[in-house]
Amino acid sequence: MRTISTAIATGTLVLFMSAQVWASDAGHTSEAMEHAGKAQAHGEMGHAKDALQHAKESLGHAKAAGKEHADAHKHMDEAIKHLEESIKHAEMDHAGEAAKHSEEAMKHMRQSGH
Repeated sequence: MRTISTAIATGTLVLFMSAQVWASDAGHTSEAMEHAGKAQAHGEMGHAKDALQHAKESLGHAKAAGKEHADAHKHMDEAIKHLEESIKHAEMDHAGEAAKHSEEAMKHMRQSGH
């Protein structure tokens, strides 16, 4: 039951925290945020395989967003670094550490302003 509550709470948090991003219609950034949030939630639940998949999806969108938004390039580069670390840790079955890097990636995506 705690796992379901955590997943719902994390999903809701991601939705509210990224509302500004979605409002600005920045497609790749919002997709990257959504998948990073899911990667974080799965990592916190100990689901390394699912965390890995969502971190990879987020990474692809983050790279595309970085190319589209040169002004936000610095933050997207940092987000990409954290997503790559998230993937590395998820592949090693370190779900908790993967979740931390996904969370950091989302912080930088929000700071990118897109």
